[in-house]
Amino acid sequence: MTTSLTSDLRDRAFRWIADDPDDDSRVELQNILARAMGGEAGAADELADRMAGPLEFGTAGLRGPVRAGPNGMNVAVVTRTTAGVAAWLIAQGHKGGVVVVGRDARHGSEAFAKAAAEVLTAAGFAVKTLPGPLPTPVLAFAVLDLGAVAGIQITASHNPPADNGYKLYDATGGQIVPPADGQIERAIEAAPPAISVPREPGAEVLGDELREAYLAKVALLPRGPERGVKVAATALHGVGAETLRAAFERAGFTELSLVSEQSTPDPDFPTVSFPNPEEPGATDLLLALASEVDADLAIALDPDADRCALGVRERDGSWRMLRGDETGVLLGWHVLSTVDSIDPLVATTIVSSSMLGEVAKEFGARYAETLTGFKWLVRAGEGLVFAYEEALGLCVNPGFVRDKDGISAAVLAAGLAASLRAAGRGPLDVLDELAVKHGVHVTDQVSLRVTDLSVRERLMAGLRATPPASLGGTGVTMEDLLPDADVLRLTGEGLRVVIRPSGTEPKLKAYLQIKEPVTGDLAEACAAADARLAALRTDIEARLA
Repeated sequence: MTTSLTSDLRDRAFRWIADDPDDDSRVELQNILARAMGGEAGAADELADRMAGPLEFGTAGLRGPVRAGPNGMNVAVVTRTTAGVAAWLIAQGHKGGVVVVGRDARHGSEAFAKAAAEVLTAAGFAVKTLPGPLPTPVLAFAVLDLGAVAGIQITASHNPPADNGYKLYDATGGQIVPPADGQIERAIEAAPPAISVPREPGAEVLGDELREAYLAKVALLPRGPERGVKVAATALHGVGAETLRAAFERAGFTELSLVSEQSTPDPDFPTVSFPNPEEPGATDLLLALASEVDADLAIALDPDADRCALGVRERDGSWRMLRGDETGVLLGWHVLSTVDSIDPLVATTIVSSSMLGEVAKEFGARYAETLTGFKWLVRAGEGLVFAYEEALGLCVNPGFVRDKDGISAAVLAAGLAASLRAAGRGPLDVLDELAVKHGVHVTDQVSLRVTDLSVRERLMAGLRATPPASLGGTGVTMEDLLPDADVLRLTGEGLRVVIRPSGTEPKLKAYLQIKEPVTGDLAEACAAADARLAALRTDIEARLA
């Protein structure tokens, strides 16, 4: 793309610079504008991209690169966003209520959290800030524990190092859902320029008592008395290491080894190319440590510690990470086999494995499927005891954190591993037994990363116009979930594919599932399922190419 520096683009950049309260951001955008005015190749393109915003405020809040301009995460954008949030809260009758603000350790997080707290204080709210960079689940816990009307966490979760974000929780302790996102976006549009938004210091900085209250709840999660388990874990350079260590100590687990190179928060994430436990290579150091210390279980948290991935030793002694669906079904089975509530409900999303529904039926429990995202899962219904999504999100404690919580999931998983070890079994034994009972369920994902979001729209439109008659050699029918969601679901005999644009990343995602009954040998059924899955993946990759 080659963009010319039009007078409109130049003037919009001048206006943004004049209205930006942050010195560094002003200088950053001034330099790009000067380069564009001087005719430097590519400078006008960069300026146009930065001025193409604003970042869209959705149910996942904001997420984008840390950079100057309306199409980035910076103090000016956070200031105007928070002015819109404050106006929305006041319109909902929450003026003067408590709002909690937390942050991770990414680039810009401290300045963004400070700006958000000061805007809310000036707007008349009782603002309480967490005492430093802490896991997102601690912020979600704080909303309920303090009876807050809202919570804001500055985080980009597992996005690349260049990104940051802004996540909003409402008074229920869950992430916002429509129509709140649209109402807030309109309030942001109506907000004055950032330099004119009132800001006032004076937010209360909470002490460690909040994290201690959270840890006291987490310590109650193990479902049995056994604690004899050896765990290797990594925080992937995020903020989870110290809270995970403290959680294990409170719960009575004494043998925890952390990947030292990844235990200190570092916004540059130097040892991983992409700080997401799902990404190839991200857990290499963890699995090497697990082998070195002869661990029983490996645990990877994402950088803000709301996601949890589990690694297990194969029967040949090698280590591998479980897929999100394997972990979700394993912990869902564990919760249902030990739950003491009446008429419990478990939930997952339409893109996750359907095996949890079979497990729920085995225990006589209720089961629900929702659209993707924990904002929907935690609203699945009364009596919710467990929820998960295949992208490593696990809610094992809906009574005190109404969101995914990697710390709590790790403690529950350690308790399960300890109980299984005491009985001479392991996680893979449970998964095999579930497969024999309910059929082999194998899942996979095909992700197409795009630089132009219109590519996703064209691909979805093409599938709607000409739906495939078969996939992987199996006849399929297609269901379009519009207008509820931009999602296509294709199903056939023992086959399911769900295709949707990602809500947090520039990707088009296809979620694949094959279900194969076990009529004889489990290994044969697994091989048949894997062969069908490989054929399905090849077909989907070709269609999304």
